[in-house]
Amino acid sequence: MRLHNRTWRLVVLAMFTAIIFLMAFLPIPIGFIPLPHMRATTLHIPVIVGALLLGPKYGAFLGFMFGLVSLLTNSFTPGPIAFVFTPFVNLPGQNSGSWLSLIVVFVPRIFIGITPWLACEGLKKLFGGKYMHANWAISGVVGSLTNTLLVMHLIFIFFGEAWHGAGVRASETIYLAVLSVIGINGVPEAVVAGVAVAALMGALTVALGVKHGSTAS
Repeated sequence: MRLHNRTWRLVVLAMFTAIIFLMAFLPIPIGFIPLPHMRATTLHIPVIVGALLLGPKYGAFLGFMFGLVSLLTNSFTPGPIAFVFTPFVNLPGQNSGSWLSLIVVFVPRIFIGITPWLACEGLKKLFGGKYMHANWAISGVVGSLTNTLLVMHLIFIFFGEAWHGAGVRASETIYLAVLSVIGINGVPEAVVAGVAVAALMGALTVALGVKHGSTAS
């Protein structure tokens, strides 16, 4: 199979890396969609698909690329809460940013390239490689929720009060605001990721000559 050839893996890795950068920096906001208090994202989708096709090491690299474009976007076109994703934007009322933002911007995105592959492998062992479209859809949901849950909880741990004061309704407690974002942004993102990942994996496994249930490890 092509994806067990290192050269093919590197070609596909380069293709997905280019897709991440294009989605992030095209004039039309495909990768980062501005919302009142956050930016919704679709950049986790190529990371998840790349992880399922290439394996967790390559998936983690794609996740790092996602984190890098998020860092660049928030540094050069900062929104109200950009300080949680980049140390180059000052915290509210302070004269500097925080290097803890690098944990927020990179760690969850790296894990997006690992947890979907683990979910996929677990489901393949459980069902013997059957129901692969459902398997890919569940893996897409797992990857999307990995991003949302880790990002929001790390923001809560490191920047809770500053984030809460930067635009979230004052009537909400900090953690209730976190849960609100998870529900309002995270759940729809997860549903979209599940559908998109299943569709893309179905097409790409055929195009790349990968048998169902036998993606790279």
